Amino acid sequence: MDLQLSVSLLFILFTAGHSLDCYKCSSLTGSCAGQTRVETCPSGYSKCMSSMSVSVGFLGDNSDMMTGKSCAVDCHSGSINTGNIRSLSVCCDTDRCNAQDAPDPRSIASNGKTCYSCEGQNCLNITSCSGTEDRCLTATRANKDELRVTKGCISKSFCDATVTTTVREGGEVISCCEGNLCNGAQSVTQSVLFLCCSLLSYFLMH
Repeated sequence: MDLQLSVSLLFILFTAGHSLDCYKCSSLTGSCAGQTRVETCPSGYSKCMSSMSVSVGFLGDNSDMMTGKSCAVDCHSGSINTGNIRSLSVCCDTDRCNAQDAPDPRSIASNGKTCYSCEGQNCLNITSCSGTEDRCLTATRANKDELRVTKGCISKSFCDATVTTTVREGGEVISCCEGNLCNGAQSVTQSVLFLCCSLLSYFLMH
């Protein structure tokens, strides 16, 4: 019994001091092939993450893609679709488990749900949700005299992880709802890039 107890304590001490290794990269070509390196995650970083974001029409007619891999503090697998920008992240918790690039969000099949999204000041667009996007998103942030709003589809895992913390720390109010087109239709100014950066920063830093 004493031997078993000693072995158990040694195992606990070993695993507590073990640092996670994750692949790290950042690419604008849609793939991290040949660009990855291994990093030992800082203390408290317990997940590896792969992500891909695709913007269509937001900065012009061409599609812009950004692929990334890194360590993350609190990472949740899921996706966001705001009509012009689609982002997807995949999280795991073993050494170098993020070897594969995240899937292209455009390759994920539609799930039949729909939400309002914004283009310019028009938030009457209807966007088809895909994969695990089972909620509709509304994100608002006051910017001087202007209220910036983003709408779209979002996975429940993102909603559960970001709503309270984002409101408290960033001043941005993120709300999620269930049901087709439940996030209302308004004419507002969108801030899509800010929302995506806020969510990615949350998963990486908090």
